[in-house]
Amino acid sequence: MIKDNQKRLNRIHVLLDALVIILAYALAWFIIVSGMVVPLHGEALEPQVYFAALIFIVPVYLILYGCFHLYTPKRIQGRRLEFANICKANVIGLMLFTFILFGGRRLIVHLGYFSTRMILAFFVINIILLEAERMAIRLFLRSLRTNGYNQKHILLIGYSRAAEGFIDRVRLNPEWGYHIQGILDDHKAAGYSYKNVRILGTTDQLEAFLDANTLDEIAITLSIKEYANLEQIVAACEKSGVHTKFIPDYNNMIPTIPYMEDLQGLPVIHIRHVPLTGVFNATMKRCVDIVGALFGLVVFSPVMLATAALIKLTSPGPVFYSQERIGLHNRPFRMYKFRSMEVQDPNKEQSQWTTPHDPRVTSVGRFIRKTSIDETPQFFNVLIGDMSLVGPRPERPLFVERFKEEIPRYMIKHQVRPGLTGWAQVNGYRGDTSITKRIEHDLYYIENWSLGFDFKIMFLTVFKGFINKNAY
Repeated sequence: MIKDNQKRLNRIHVLLDALVIILAYALAWFIIVSGMVVPLHGEALEPQVYFAALIFIVPVYLILYGCFHLYTPKRIQGRRLEFANICKANVIGLMLFTFILFGGRRLIVHLGYFSTRMILAFFVINIILLEAERMAIRLFLRSLRTNGYNQKHILLIGYSRAAEGFIDRVRLNPEWGYHIQGILDDHKAAGYSYKNVRILGTTDQLEAFLDANTLDEIAITLSIKEYANLEQIVAACEKSGVHTKFIPDYNNMIPTIPYMEDLQGLPVIHIRHVPLTGVFNATMKRCVDIVGALFGLVVFSPVMLATAALIKLTSPGPVFYSQERIGLHNRPFRMYKFRSMEVQDPNKEQSQWTTPHDPRVTSVGRFIRKTSIDETPQFFNVLIGDMSLVGPRPERPLFVERFKEEIPRYMIKHQVRPGLTGWAQVNGYRGDTSITKRIEHDLYYIENWSLGFDFKIMFLTVFKGFINKNAY
């Protein structure tokens, strides 16, 4: 079974990590200390003194790897998280190594010179080799699992949207190595199947399946209507000792990674976690907005001046155009743009979408809309605090009223400041595209916000966001 395979794999993993540490250390010594690659500065210790340090380095690093969850099954841990943990473990190892050398400097000076450059070289080489080893293991396991080996046998309890979602993802990712034996459900008839996963019987037969001892895991995927049976099913699973996990049927109501509080042992799940409601996060984002808006105004000032002149010369009317939009906490504000259309009746304009080959769009307007130059005055909106550099795009009041009735969770986007650009926009959802998809991306951004995510979106905007094929 997979439990035994995982134990063997973890032992092999630890052994491979130990070999990688020794190899990285030896390479660092060869490059920095041996004198064959880089000229040595100062009198070095004898090789046996250097390599004697491995007696302490190897076990300490292996313990750090365990503390940073580097022996978690590859099915669970993503590559980026694993690489981050590799870096964290090695940073702690470097700090410990340096602290010990500094604390014992008198003894080391007596014995000879211990190269600090070698320590840094070991730090870099160890991260590179360890990441290469982990990637090789992932590729090996993916090949095994795709070909039907190293499978984890799972039984689903309950047919629901959660069960279908789990089956869909397993089918799309055979490298995970999940083999779904079937589903136990009290409402679907035995023999009914979803994507070749059959209903095997009712939940009353759970104990018989557990007694057969052919399962590595139970996934409880009950419909939300059947949660009254949850406690009984969990008790039966835990009595058997089979690892059990719960896949909720309310994922459309709570975020992917829910925010939880512990009220003296009582778990409280927040329906929506918005990191930007925190004072520190909001302050950091606002500082970035102010600096970024000033920088944007300086960089784009020649383009903005040229655009203003062209608009004035080619079309009667004002250079700038402002329109009421809905922003943070559902408050209206005036959003500024370069005017790209002929001057028109405000009442008619507010209720109309721009269409392909719209006669209201001027020749200059068509170009600045296509290249997003018309949006650059919104740097002023960012400076005064109505908008942010990154966030969901704001909408007109008329459409907000319509969409909040038609699209579930639409109004959640107003829990943060609207943005010049956003996650939906860099993924192609601009102009005349799916509002539902746009909201899905906006919610993902709101729930997973970080400064790093903002910088990623701004970076992608440079390559994906300026030219808008859906702008008319």
